[in-house]
Amino acid sequence: MKIKIDSILEKILVFLLFIMLISVVWQVFSRYILKSPSTITDELSSFSLIWLGVLGAAYTTGQKLHLAIDLIPEALIKRKKKVYDGIVYAAIFLFGFAIMIIGGIRLCILSFQFEQTSAALHIPLGLIYLVIPISGILICYYSLYIYFKNNDTNTSLL
Repeated sequence: MKIKIDSILEKILVFLLFIMLISVVWQVFSRYILKSPSTITDELSSFSLIWLGVLGAAYTTGQKLHLAIDLIPEALIKRKKKVYDGIVYAAIFLFGFAIMIIGGIRLCILSFQFEQTSAALHIPLGLIYLVIPISGILICYYSLYIYFKNNDTNTSLL
């Protein structure tokens, strides 16, 4: 299942990067060559960048490439690896759940309730913000998957 999600996510990320690239190239071409700048490319590239960044965060979590700050000496971590892995992946899960899923859903609901739309594309901003809870779900899935894959589920954390 993880490999299938990774593959789909990779294709989406490449597509978003392609859309952003084409949008920016068209903006430069229309502004400097045609002397008539396009009105939609700014928003299209901005929204593509938002989706690319937030979905990219979920993808990097699944690849175990997320940022880490090593404050605890490595010798301590090796002795109680399951405990520290549990703390790290629980923190990632809680962030994904509380901030991205719950907060993202609330943001989408408010955006739809207030009927916020983008200026040039006239699409509901709730659709743009929908990437936040989607990415949160993926981050939660990946954090659970990686933790339980790397640790025997029959043994205690301590």
